[in-house]
Amino acid sequence: MYGNHHDMTGGDWLVTSVGTVLFLALLITAAVLLYRALTRAPQQPRTQVPASPERLLAERFARGEIDEEEYWRRLSLLRTDGVDLTKP
Repeated sequence: MYGNHHDMTGGDWLVTSVGTVLFLALLITAAVLLYRALTRAPQQPRTQVPASPERLLAERFARGEIDEEEYWRRLSLLRTDGVDLTKP
């Protein structure tokens, strides 16, 4: 009369089964992501701590940009009160 049938064929069962599994997987994924988002502890914003001049000098020495004599000379200048900072 209407051209449709009331019994499901093999293809109908397959489409319905796969669709149901995919739909349930989508619901479970959404629930897990929502739970993780709501229970996550607030994180502190990351801020970079500026490196000290002594650390920068030590890194330059470690990379071989300056020799040992220059390293100790500049380190002693950094540790003074700034009296000799204007001299080369």
